[in-house]
Amino acid sequence: MLEIILRYTSLDSNASFLQIKQDYVGNRAWLTAFYVHVFSSLFALMAGFTQFSKSIRLHYPKIHRGVGRVYVIDILLITGPAGLLMSFYANGGIGSQLAFFTLSMLWWYFTFQAWRAAVARDFSKHRAFMLRSFALTLSAITLRLWKLGLAHYFELPPMDIYRVVAWLGFVPNWMAVEFYLYRARKKTLASKPSP
Repeated sequence: MLEIILRYTSLDSNASFLQIKQDYVGNRAWLTAFYVHVFSSLFALMAGFTQFSKSIRLHYPKIHRGVGRVYVIDILLITGPAGLLMSFYANGGIGSQLAFFTLSMLWWYFTFQAWRAAVARDFSKHRAFMLRSFALTLSAITLRLWKLGLAHYFELPPMDIYRVVAWLGFVPNWMAVEFYLYRARKKTLASKPSP
């Protein structure tokens, strides 16, 4: 991801992905949202990877809370809104636009609910929503993995692949977390003594 992000540090309007967005590079709002999203999403990825460490949570709670605040502020106020604006200009038409719009709204909602639960000291709910949120944060990586896999194994037009990975980038991640949470709830209920 860092290598991908570094491609855009030159602010060259022909760099990498921007080559296929030439219709929008003149749109200042879109271009600003693009750069904000690209550069600030790295903070969400890095912050998220530290948040599920039991060791950090138990032994360094101030670090856990501080990094968590960076993650929440980044998604709720910076990269999330930028991603939402970008969703309206997604390649591939209404299907891709709807996928990225859904991703943006769920990402923002899950992160907001995680923050609310932490403030209310409902740490079980906080953890569940943080898992959902980070599953969607990881779509930045899984989208690219799906894209590489589909392009390697199937001879499909690039825009068809893009339409598919717009959904595959986040839906399986989210479903995996929901399955994990379901299994954890089931295990907890099974371990409770019956009345």
